[in-house]
Amino acid sequence: MDNVSQDKSVEGSINLGERATSDVVVRLRTGDGRDEWFYCHSQVLCPKSKYFAARLSDDWPTCHLLDSRNCIELVLPESEVDYYVTLLRLLYVGDVLIMDALHSVKKALGILKVAMKLECDDIVANCVQYLEAVPWEETEEEEILKTLPSLGPNVLPVLARLQPVDADSVRNVFISALRVATTSAEKCFAFDGSSTRDLKVSAQEQVEYMLAEDDDAPLLVADDYMKSEFKTYFFELFESFKSELSSLLSIEAIEHEIFEDAVLEKVSDLLWVSRILPKVGLLNELVSIWSQSSTDLISVLQSSKLSAVFWDTKLKVVELASKVLDAVGFGTSIIPADQRTHLVKSWLPYIRDIKPLLDSQFSDGKTTLTMDAELCQNIESAFVSLILALPSCEQADILADWLQTEQTRYPDLTEAFEVWCFRSKAARRRLSSELNGLGNVTLPTSGCKNLFV
Repeated sequence: MDNVSQDKSVEGSINLGERATSDVVVRLRTGDGRDEWFYCHSQVLCPKSKYFAARLSDDWPTCHLLDSRNCIELVLPESEVDYYVTLLRLLYVGDVLIMDALHSVKKALGILKVAMKLECDDIVANCVQYLEAVPWEETEEEEILKTLPSLGPNVLPVLARLQPVDADSVRNVFISALRVATTSAEKCFAFDGSSTRDLKVSAQEQVEYMLAEDDDAPLLVADDYMKSEFKTYFFELFESFKSELSSLLSIEAIEHEIFEDAVLEKVSDLLWVSRILPKVGLLNELVSIWSQSSTDLISVLQSSKLSAVFWDTKLKVVELASKVLDAVGFGTSIIPADQRTHLVKSWLPYIRDIKPLLDSQFSDGKTTLTMDAELCQNIESAFVSLILALPSCEQADILADWLQTEQTRYPDLTEAFEVWCFRSKAARRRLSSELNGLGNVTLPTSGCKNLFV
């Protein structure tokens, strides 16, 4: 039994079930035939329960007499009987023992519902205090949400932890989580000094969750302040990545593994950021800085000193380039034609050359990762879409270069090649038709060399 099983009053002079001094019988009945009688005392029930006080008053006409005692009959669902029994016992004890009896969320909820019905204010207050203070399991939280809102304002303190948070508080948590999510794991420490990689992963997951538009609306919408903060963290991260990547050119071979871990973490963080930027309206920032930095990045990656090392980093860079190519190629990010041309002419040769090297390293067991089929398809589709949106003369230069290389197998630009041929022939036909009635006019080439030869 629980801590109130002795059924003694605070003073120890009156006991629940003490027939000789009882003047009230509380009868609990269920539809299943359960029938329990409890010998009680009006001097205990009435001060602690407004319901019992009303039932035992002269104003209540249905109070029956049993053996010269008032009888209060309650018909209950079977699931509530035990809670009513416990509450009757709690009426005979002090507040300290009441709190001791509430040793689980489930029991406290059951007693709270009964106490609200019987208007036992002290027991309600104890249940609310207990539920407000203790931790809840997920199933318990669901039950609390289902039960408490209908019980009125007395239980509002219990629901305080579930109330919506104001926008400023959400923003502060978001910015703090963003800082952790983009900070080197080595700079995050637990209280015992150990690295907390798990904290960084959790911060990244929760930042995404706060911005996610799933069954619920996003927890926050990016305002100018949040965009500014995000942009700052992004630029700092990108510049740190560029700096550490460039530093690889000056290190000794024996230090490669140590330094690659740092660069790999940075580029992995940038990959994560690339998923977040569209949700806060900053995808163009990634595209812009990537386009401006492409020449420098590729120069470092193709340097002779790095030609046979840092394969995981090179793969992550390809994955990040894929995000940019996809955004530009399919119109998510709009940039001028000269910048789009620069992206294609920079990354098409690099990806074309690096893929067979990554495949070879993977086949030889020297790396555990390579360009999978989905990544290859995404890059190929992005290049085709990008190329077909360029001026026709730029398309011609890119396709001519592609056809002359040994690596025409990947990326496969056959679709772009076929569309270019069709468009070029159709364009010549349209232009010739338009000039038929204009006499002897020289055909403009719009800067395209030998386009109609």
